[in-house]
Amino acid sequence: MTINIRAMGMELTDAIKQYAEEKFSTLEKYYDNIIHTDVDLGLETHHHNKGEIYSCSTIVEVPNKTFKVEKQEKNLYKSIDKVRDHLREEITAWKEKQRDSHRT
Repeated sequence: MTINIRAMGMELTDAIKQYAEEKFSTLEKYYDNIIHTDVDLGLETHHHNKGEIYSCSTIVEVPNKTFKVEKQEKNLYKSIDKVRDHLREEITAWKEKQRDSHRT
């Protein structure tokens, strides 16, 4: 699986890149045929009332299916965690559905 990470409106540090790679590489544990993962990390707003809002959007490509998830949080690491958790749920549900359709 290849993982591409981009940062928009902020600097992509080695620590952030390593954290995102670690989190999204664990998705192979749930489905081992992931082809490609695109991760976009960004700083959404600098508005003084709301503070900084970070977003993480991801596109995960598997054979015959593409998963897209985007989450926003006040903490960048929390947004990465939420996206990974949501992808894990979607991938396992899709995998179960595929398995059930092949049984019938």
